Amino acid sequence: MTVARSKARTAATPRERELSRQDIRSRPGRLKDPAGEAARASAVPAAQGGRVISATSRYGLDAFAFFVANLQTGFGPFLAVYFSQAKWTQSDIGFALTVGSLVALLGQVPGGAFVDVVRSKRFAAAVAVIGIAGSAFALAVWPSFLIVLLAMALHSAASCVLTPAIAAISIGLVGRAHAGERLGRNASFAALGNALGAAGMGAIGYYLSNGAVFYLTAALGIPTVIALARIRAQDIDSNVFKEPATAQSAPSTGKDSIRALLTNRSLLCFAACMVLFFLANAAMLPLVGSVLTLRASETATALVAACIMVPQAVLAVSAPAVGRAAERFGRYPVLLFGFGALPVRGLLLAYTTNPYGLVAIQVLDGISASVLGVMVPLIVSDLTRGTGRFNLALGAVGTAMGIGAALSTSLAGIMADHLGSHSAFLGLAIVGFAAFMLVALIMPETRPTEHTA
Repeated sequence: MTVARSKARTAATPRERELSRQDIRSRPGRLKDPAGEAARASAVPAAQGGRVISATSRYGLDAFAFFVANLQTGFGPFLAVYFSQAKWTQSDIGFALTVGSLVALLGQVPGGAFVDVVRSKRFAAAVAVIGIAGSAFALAVWPSFLIVLLAMALHSAASCVLTPAIAAISIGLVGRAHAGERLGRNASFAALGNALGAAGMGAIGYYLSNGAVFYLTAALGIPTVIALARIRAQDIDSNVFKEPATAQSAPSTGKDSIRALLTNRSLLCFAACMVLFFLANAAMLPLVGSVLTLRASETATALVAACIMVPQAVLAVSAPAVGRAAERFGRYPVLLFGFGALPVRGLLLAYTTNPYGLVAIQVLDGISASVLGVMVPLIVSDLTRGTGRFNLALGAVGTAMGIGAALSTSLAGIMADHLGSHSAFLGLAIVGFAAFMLVALIMPETRPTEHTA
């Protein structure tokens, strides 16, 4: 038997230890590249799902949401003022607005389907922006009845494409895991755009002319397209809506995916909740305007403007927090909170006689708006994962919202004429409470779990 000879480890002499330390100190150090270190540091927070998103794309989307809101502001209350100044009859004004409303209602689903089919979401958004700017230019240059009808139809159809396109770009840019925070950021910049756009266009309409408002609206299409071009195509994941919910399942296509949407119980429940919410919500602000006109006729215009600005301010401040809360606590409690603000608002409006108190109550409108502005695309994204039909479903939910809003004004008008504004607010509050209870009873939590995210 042979025995392995062990190697004895001799102690190093003091001279050898000194030479070893000198050798270590003399080794060339690894030089750091300050530019590379800074680039890596700045890329870390932008990395989503293993992809690095440039700051140019993120800030470009911020600017795009801001300018889109500016662009859409021109088609708000300024339309009625412009038509009245052009000596249009009230029936002609109502017919033109009805054409736009009908196209907006019927175009939600086709608009969403178009965004699903088109390969480049940026292209879809650019086409929509050009359509809206073109319709504003047509209103300013050729305010004849036929041109106005065509312009209103074009604006509504383009808006049906633009809304889902922005949601698709946003979620494709950051991924599903960070969609809530991104959508909240979009809503915040859109609220700022609405507020500044309304103030700027109001000043232009006052000092120049109401027609100048639509020239400005058309001109705003230029910075909007420039902001869209800043969003890099390579930063948008076009397959994010086709990712299966689990590793074992595969995304469905064609008729199978449409059938999956029609049989998606959670999506149908969410659409029903949205119908009830807008049935209660849409008529509240016009009803407040009527009440303010009766109680404070001299300051009614300023108070109505404040009622519009207050929710926008709340939305701008709270929307990012809503997105973070949806990612941290889930969709269900945040959605319930937003729906709960609606019946409380209706009750307070019914029992408040002070005109300034009516304005202060609109803070609750801002809370509901910030919640829905984030939660509607986020929940639809959750419920359509793996189908590739996110925008189609978003359009369907938008149609449900439009149906509720269209019926709301008629319902409130009938109640106000026969029972008075107090009873009308109470009736809308009851409908809002029904919407809250429907969410509480039938809506599931849709936030993906960690193993399906």
